Amino acid sequence: MRAHIFTALVEHKPGVLQRLASMFARRRFNIESITVGPTENPKIARMTILTVGDDKILEQIEKQMNKLINVIKVSDLSVDECIRRELCIVKINAPKESQKAQIMQYADVFRGRVVDVSPDTISIEITGDSEKIDAFIDLVRGMGIKIVARTGITAMPRG
Repeated sequence: MRAHIFTALVEHKPGVLQRLASMFARRRFNIESITVGPTENPKIARMTILTVGDDKILEQIEKQMNKLINVIKVSDLSVDECIRRELCIVKINAPKESQKAQIMQYADVFRGRVVDVSPDTISIEITGDSEKIDAFIDLVRGMGIKIVARTGITAMPRG
């Protein structure tokens, strides 16, 4: 079993995401994360799907995605070099100024940025690969994480 990234160019209209998710559910495939957004063409959206499976399951996923009526093109980004990024916002307990300062130093090391400060919390935005985000979360976990919001992976081929 291994993680795998597929992107699908699809018609940008209502119901397409639901049909794709239903296909995954019917076939008992799991979606680890999914991101969807418009492309340079407003009539086309790009879906980036992270899933896990063996070679047989992954082959079936690609075949089934290609059969969906609103799918224009499916790409397997796991076999190519690709650019992968994820966005995460972490709200951390920080009632003392010294705690806020320490969290800001950690954020700086991870090239994160402060997006919100309140008397008792600080929220940090981190962008990068999943391992980088996991490392930041592990680092601040002991301080008391209030909320973690992650987008899931978005990806495209290099070059």
